[in-house]
This record gives sequence, C-alpha cells and structure tokens, in this order.
Amino acid sequence: MSRVLIIDDEKKIVKILSDKISREGHDVQTSASAEEALVIISKSPPDIVLCDLKLEGMSGLELLRVVKQKFPQIDFIIMTAYASADTAVKAMSEGAYEYLIKPFHMEEVLLLIKRIQERQILMAENTILKEKNALKEADRKIVGSSREITSVKNQIEKVAVTETPVLIQGESGTGKELAAELIHSKSGRAERSFIVINCAAIPETLLESELFGHERGAFTGAATKKPGLFRLADGGTLFLDEIGDMPLSIQAKLLRVIENGEFLPLGSSKIVKVNVRLIAATNKNLERLSEKELFRKDLLFRLNVFPIIIPPLRERKSDIIPIAVSLLQKLGRPADGISSEIEEILLSYSWPGNVRELRNALERAVILAGPEKISPDHFKLLGDGQAESPEGSLNSLLDDKSLPEIEKILIGEALKKTGGNKSRAAEILGITRRTLYGRLDKYNIGR
Repeated sequence: MSRVLIIDDEKKIVKILSDKISREGHDVQTSASAEEALVIISKSPPDIVLCDLKLEGMSGLELLRVVKQKFPQIDFIIMTAYASADTAVKAMSEGAYEYLIKPFHMEEVLLLIKRIQERQILMAENTILKEKNALKEADRKIVGSSREITSVKNQIEKVAVTETPVLIQGESGTGKELAAELIHSKSGRAERSFIVINCAAIPETLLESELFGHERGAFTGAATKKPGLFRLADGGTLFLDEIGDMPLSIQAKLLRVIENGEFLPLGSSKIVKVNVRLIAATNKNLERLSEKELFRKDLLFRLNVFPIIIPPLRERKSDIIPIAVSLLQKLGRPADGISSEIEEILLSYSWPGNVRELRNALERAVILAGPEKISPDHFKLLGDGQAESPEGSLNSLLDDKSLPEIEKILIGEALKKTGGNKSRAAEILGITRRTLYGRLDKYNIGR
C-alpha cells in the first residue's frame, strides 16, 4: 500500500481518481492547491503525488521543484490538459516520474502507480542491503581482547542466532547500541530493518504513538495515520535504548507485544500482529526499580532471559590503548600516534564516560594538534582534577573524616548529581527514599 496525494482544482477529477486509487488499497489524500499540498507533505510525506500542471497560485511545476529539493524520494506524476513537448521535457528534467495528458484512462494511472510502488520497494530493499553491509562492518568496532570484553563477544555470538529478547546493561558510553547492532547483524534478520528508539529522549505523551502508531484523528494533531516503529520493524529488530525510562503505562503494552506479537495502535479497534526481535538496553538497575514499582517485574522477567553486561572501561584497562589506536586511525592519524607519555595519561584516567569519553578526548586532541603530532599537552583537560584514580578519590574522601561525615558527603554528591531529585539520589545510593529522608533530617540537609 502506498500513500498517494492527489492535487487538482477540478473536483470531479479528484473524486474519480480518489475512488479508483482507494479501491486498490492505497491511502489517498487530496488537495485543491499547491499551497495546501505543501502543508500536507511537510507533515506527512506521501510516496506518490499526482499533480495537475495548472493550479491557482503556485503551479504544479513549481510545487514539483520545491518538494523535490526537500523530499527527493517522493515520485511525481504530472497531469495536464495542455500538453506540449516543452512542458513535458521541463517536468521530467525537474524530476517528475511521468507526464499524463488529460483525458487519460484510469488503467494507465493504476499501472503507473504499480510501477512506482515496485520501484520504491526495490529501492527500499537496496537500502536495507546497504544497512546490512554497514552492520557487518560493526564486527570490527568492538575493539579489545580483555577477558571481560571477550566474554561479551562470545555471548553476542551465542544469542544472535536465537529469537530470544536480550537485555544489554552497562554504564553510559560503554557501547550498548553497538552490541545490539552486532546481535542483529549476526542474526537471521540481518537483511531486515534494525530500528533504534531512545525511550528517554521522547516525551511520554508521544512515546506510545512512536512505538505503536496511531489512526488519523486519534488525538489532537493526528492529521494522518502513522504506522509506528513496531510495524516498521516487522520481520527485523527493534532496539529500545534506555528502557528503564519507559513509563509504566507503556510497559504493559510492550509486554503484550513480547508475549503475543500483537498490539492496538492509538485510536484503532483492529489488532495488529508483528514479528519483531526485541533488544533493550539500560544503564539503570531494573531490579531495584521493579522493587520500587517503577518498572514492571513481569516485563523484567521477559526481557532478562539473556542479559549481557558490558563492563566499564576502567574495568578493562588493557583495552584502552587498542581502542585509542583504532579511534585515531578512524580520525586519520597513524597507529603509532600514541607515545608512551600519552599512554600513561590514558591509562591513569578512570574514564567515567567510558569509550564515548575516550573518543571525545582523542577527537579534541586531534583538533588541537592540527597537522602536528599529538602530544600530552593536548590531553590537559584530563588532568583538571578528573584524572585521579578511584583509589585516590577514595583515600581523599576517607582522610580524617568520620563515618557520618562521609555519609553526609555522599548524600550531598548524589543530590548534586541528580539536580536535587531525591528518588534518583536514593537509587544511586542504594537506599530507599524513606531512608534518604531520614538521613536528610539527621544531618540537617535542607529538604
């Protein structure tokens, strides 16, 4: 099924075209002007546009030119009762797929739409194939031979060939999305779509619509039908990043998809069935969240069939230099660009932001160095009170301080880190919110 937009100021033509094309199973919208059509296209780009050449205001040719600049994937069929070789050549040179002279046979229109649809499917398959080849390259992106990362690679190899849901856990910047890409690329779904959504980046009011889609008019602003990511990932893999931030109201619907492969789009009474491999990732402790009833236990059980824990960079220090060398090569620098002094700097730092932070530090060093060789001076920011090892930080914290004083410092740091969010601070500290409130009163920390 294609989304078709018909633009013509002749109501009779629009009615005939709309009825015939709709009967073929296509989703049809109509417009009487190019200006109105531009609004429709900007909100929900169609697959095919049938547009009259002569319109009040902006002409069909002008609309074709404007739309093709922003949406080159949309195929245009230009219609006119005033045929000439010049206008036909001009329309085709501006990117029109075909040129129809009125009056025309409906069979001709339907055949054209079918040809365009087949062409678009072929192009989509080519895109998926390119994505597959790109994902194969991801195999070389998990760099390192430490015992910890080798174990992760082995787990990926084992679970990739199954249909089991996977939960990837690890700190921010450890490479959870890369691990998900690898699982998909080594699975039987590698030729199908791999779709990513960050549950923390989308407001709760929009997340359900993004995942499950909606019908036209399902809510204010739902001017067109939307398929949703589960439909788009049908036959492939859907990666739910930061699933610990998913609202409870949506978790129940997600559980139904995992168990039955079916869901209801917003505003619809028709159940949709899909076949999607689910991979989720989080940097939060879901078990602790489930104990606090912030994450459904039954959903955790279904997701946690095969957990993969990616260790932080500080726990696999032997991988730091190989990763740095690989990243520098991608930045166009030679493999021998890391001196012994730079190695010492990189190995002495705790890398709280993990591989992502290492990549950013190296990219900054390359920019600062310009055409010159990278030197230790280009890593000065790592020494501004941040390069202290965890052991050094602990010693300075314990130095001449009583247990209550240390506890007070830790609570203050947790509140600072969370911007005063006490629920999140309690989670970081590993205590209940009630216990945290008790400590706030005890140490007279402002509530």
